[in-house]
Amino acid sequence: MKKKIIQTIEPAEIRLNKFIANAGICSRRDADKLILSGKISVNGRVVQVLGTKIMATDKITYLNKTIHSEKLQYVLLNKPKDFITTMQDPQNRRTVMTLVDKACGERIYPVGRLDRYTTGLLLFTNDGDLAERLTHPKHKIKKVYQLELDKPIIEAHYNEIVSGVQLDDGLASIDHLAILTEDRKSLGIEIHIGKNRIVRRIFEKYGYELLKLDRVVFGSLTKQNLSRGKWRHLHPKEIRNLKGKFSMRKD
Repeated sequence: MKKKIIQTIEPAEIRLNKFIANAGICSRRDADKLILSGKISVNGRVVQVLGTKIMATDKITYLNKTIHSEKLQYVLLNKPKDFITTMQDPQNRRTVMTLVDKACGERIYPVGRLDRYTTGLLLFTNDGDLAERLTHPKHKIKKVYQLELDKPIIEAHYNEIVSGVQLDDGLASIDHLAILTEDRKSLGIEIHIGKNRIVRRIFEKYGYELLKLDRVVFGSLTKQNLSRGKWRHLHPKEIRNLKGKFSMRKD
């Protein structure tokens, strides 16, 4: 008679910093800082060793609160005008969070920001690791805007902007600038730097007012089939494409 072989499956281990990032607390890099500072406990004991691995059954606490690993969520919004990109606004102005509050049960955060009067693509996620990569300048994430000026752009200004514009906080280099209409008021600009109000500041330096500024591409994401003020969850392929741009660490 053959003996029945019982196979036991060991619970999977995960790096502590990845667990913290997956819980939507912060990126892995910032999780390492929390660990080193002694703010993370595993089963009641403070852990300050980087590279520590934990089990799914372990109790992880941060600031005396238990951390629960969340399902990662990725929500894309076509932001309308007159909404602030912030979690809360002390002046009680409308925030983008009110537009995505029904998207999922997890707490999600905007990746980067669009100013109050800029419309277009804005990504939300609780994946701190990906959010950090998408906003870090060294990764040069592609962003394309369509804009409308209050007057035609002259050739000299066009050439100077293409060559790079010196602003108070450094050189603003663009990747591509296209004139879209015969009246030279509608333009498309591709840029990867993420400085505050960078597109507006480039054109304001030359005396132009932006009547419209709309982000139509963010990384590999577009506004296709996404109406203004609406949101949708990213498809698995879109998530893979976003993450595929980086050498994501595997644990």
